[in-house]
Amino acid sequence: MTRTLSSARPLRALTLSLLLACGLAQAASDKASKYYEDALTRFDRKDVAGAILQLKNALQIDKTLLPVQVLLGRAYLANSEPVAAEVAFTEALRLGVNRSEIVVPLAESLVAQGKPEQVLTQSRLNLTGLPAPVQFSLLLVRASAHSDLGDARSAIRAIEDARAIDSRSPASYISEVQVRVRAHQFPEALTAADAALRLGPDSAEAWYQKGSVLHLRPDMPAALTHYERALQLNPDHVEARLARAGILLDMNRLAEAGPEVEEVLRRSPDEPRAVYLRALLADRAGKPAESKAALHDVIDLIDPVPIEFIRYRPQLLLLNGLAHFGLDEPSKAKPYLEFFCRNQANSPATKLLAQIYLLEPSVEKAVSLLEGYLKAQPGDGQAMVLLASAYMNQGRHAKASALMQQALRSKDSPEFRTALGLSLMREGQTSGAQTELEKAFKRDPKQTQAAAALVNVYLRTDQASKAVTVANTLVEQQANNPSFLNLQGLAKSQANDLPGARQAYERALKADPSLMSAKLGLARLDIAAQAFDAARSRLTALLKENERNIDALMEMTHLELRQGQIDAARRWLTKAVDYAGPKEFRPGFALIDLNLRTRNPGAAVDLAQQMLAKSPEDVPMLIAYSRAKLANGDPQGSRSTLVNASRRADYDPAVLTEIAGLQMLAGDAAGAGYSLEKALSSDAQYLPALSLMTRVDLAQGNPTKAEKRAQQVLQLSPKRAASYALIGDVAKSRGQLPAALEAARSAHQVEPSAATILRLMQAQSALGDSKAEVKTAEDWLRSHPKDLTILRALANTQARQGNLSVAKDSYERLLKQAPKDADALNNLAYVLMRQQDSTALKVAQQAQAAEPENAAYMDTLAWAHHLAGQDDRALQLLRDARLRAPQDPEIRYHLAAVLNKTGRRGEAKTEVDAALKISNRFESVADATKLQQALK
Repeated sequence: MTRTLSSARPLRALTLSLLLACGLAQAASDKASKYYEDALTRFDRKDVAGAILQLKNALQIDKTLLPVQVLLGRAYLANSEPVAAEVAFTEALRLGVNRSEIVVPLAESLVAQGKPEQVLTQSRLNLTGLPAPVQFSLLLVRASAHSDLGDARSAIRAIEDARAIDSRSPASYISEVQVRVRAHQFPEALTAADAALRLGPDSAEAWYQKGSVLHLRPDMPAALTHYERALQLNPDHVEARLARAGILLDMNRLAEAGPEVEEVLRRSPDEPRAVYLRALLADRAGKPAESKAALHDVIDLIDPVPIEFIRYRPQLLLLNGLAHFGLDEPSKAKPYLEFFCRNQANSPATKLLAQIYLLEPSVEKAVSLLEGYLKAQPGDGQAMVLLASAYMNQGRHAKASALMQQALRSKDSPEFRTALGLSLMREGQTSGAQTELEKAFKRDPKQTQAAAALVNVYLRTDQASKAVTVANTLVEQQANNPSFLNLQGLAKSQANDLPGARQAYERALKADPSLMSAKLGLARLDIAAQAFDAARSRLTALLKENERNIDALMEMTHLELRQGQIDAARRWLTKAVDYAGPKEFRPGFALIDLNLRTRNPGAAVDLAQQMLAKSPEDVPMLIAYSRAKLANGDPQGSRSTLVNASRRADYDPAVLTEIAGLQMLAGDAAGAGYSLEKALSSDAQYLPALSLMTRVDLAQGNPTKAEKRAQQVLQLSPKRAASYALIGDVAKSRGQLPAALEAARSAHQVEPSAATILRLMQAQSALGDSKAEVKTAEDWLRSHPKDLTILRALANTQARQGNLSVAKDSYERLLKQAPKDADALNNLAYVLMRQQDSTALKVAQQAQAAEPENAAYMDTLAWAHHLAGQDDRALQLLRDARLRAPQDPEIRYHLAAVLNKTGRRGEAKTEVDAALKISNRFESVADATKLQQALK
């Protein structure tokens, strides 16, 4: 009995513990069940985030609850978390759920991850053994997968298989609409949409799909009606509400579009398409900061999603591409737009992607993309304009012009005329470009691209007042546009309205404090006003920000030159050359020019040769090299280079005229004639080419032809001094010096300037009227006392006439205004030497110190040392100068004279023979001839 009682105690304890455990398990199960039921309620109310939270709470209690895993998968799918959804569905399968319960949402989760091929290949998604309704739904998901992979035929076959299961459901026709639209089969899409509506007249989705097809046709009023009907049937239909908002925005019904967008966001706060529409609305309302913030919100929503997930979701791809592009991030926009265009070939997004390719630049890709697009959409004017721009980037200006002329034949559009004007401008047909741009701007004053280009054309062709008028119009339209304000500054600066230019630049900087071009514009104005310290301060600040700023380095060079600091200018330019990129040649060109100006042609040739090796077919490079060759006494080498440049210069009249001018200097009148004929073939009234062609006619001994052309120039431009100058040149060639003088007077009357005064003085000199020549200069200087050009010409005339004392006074007067003027110092030293003034040596030293590599100044200093009895120093300088300027007969004679004086007769004979072979018309030719006779 005792034993029985003792053995019963543990049995009762076990029973109690078992009962307690079962009770605890039941309590836990009840709690998990409550979490599940609450999650289900939340899910039905579309509180998806709350449902997921409660389902996770349930799984913490029991991970084996099958309903929880299935609902969790569905919730994750609704919450745009397809990877988590797939995990939950896979776990449900492992736990034993019937495949038919989750096969459709599992397939949808794979599609959402951008894995359409797995929908078609995974064995767990096989159709076999599934109930007919499930097969129907899965076939429609498979159709979507085929469509994602670009296989519209297989997609339609899957839809037909589904329809064979249930021919009365509108769902198969709704799926067909989506496939047909994606394949650009719009008539078939409309037929399918109509069928869906017949079968489901109360289906919001059917009304929406019909609306989407009408939207694409485009038939906006009808599309709007269908979207509104869809929303009446189902106010929660996000797609219909978004589409309706988009149409209202396109129709500029902003007051209606705004609330619609906000309603979408109220229902779906993280809907990126609605956020993007919010950005567009803010932009239309003139709220750029709000628009940018919304665009940032868009990319914050989409960027974290792996692109593999959305590569088959065209809307999201396009949306993120547009958002990045709107934030000026083309490189980030590019992959999204590329994926989109693969899925939606020849859609309007093609044009946006082409713009990105042009920015890169990947011009060949842009051309290929646009040419393909225009085959499918031949009337798209915007694409034609973009393609013309791409052709221009390739240098195919004639093709760009032809494309836009073709477009204009079908439609006279300001946009087309703008593009044609731009292509003609690139082609070098300035006159034609101006005409087209003026027409575009007149028809549509909001053609800002045409207006901006027109300002540049006016500035290039010295029509500053017209440039100011157009620039002012641009600023009136967009008062705070920094680019337009900067353009206004440029125009006013050229029109010599320096206060207005300064105001424009300052307003541009207020609108955009980082605008470098405006800062440079202000520095240029400071230099023009001789506010050199202010200019240096601005440029130093720019270079502190970026020491490789080529524009700032170039302006610093200009500043040093204005202050006479040649060596400092050369240092800045050399630094700019070192920092310049492979396609930035401006510093090199400027350094070549500086070397030529300072009579250091050897260095100019070396630099030009180095640059030409990098770009042997570049026309400006060929021109620079030929100029250097000319200055270095190699006209033959220059001629061949210029012939090459002329052949490669397309039909740009300005460039061809520049080449022709150099060909004339190289003694190649026939080559100049060829270049000018080519220039005039693109613009028969291009005045610089007509003018130079007159000189070519004269050089080729045809004054009759030259006179006829000069009269043509005068008729085209009767109020320009250059026209009368040509008449004067023709008269001079015929020995009609009084007629040449009369032409010079007429030139000065229509356009008084230092240049016309110089021409008048030359005509008076040719008639031997030295008194009139001097009086002309003195009269001008009385009213223009600071005109150093005429003061220099007067001093040179006085020196040439032997009036050394007054010449000395004139040079000293010039040097009071420009104490570091190397040319004036050099000429004063020459006058002092002729006066046997001992101060000549000191003045010559100052000139040579100002430009130590100038061969002419070395020669003057050397001759001053020779006259002072310092032949060793003279010989040292003359040997240096001779190597720098071997084609200067004066230097060769001076070297011969000093060599002879120091007993080097053989070498002296070689040098004097060379001097007289080079020319018999230099100043010391008589002395050189005597020396040559003495050395025989």
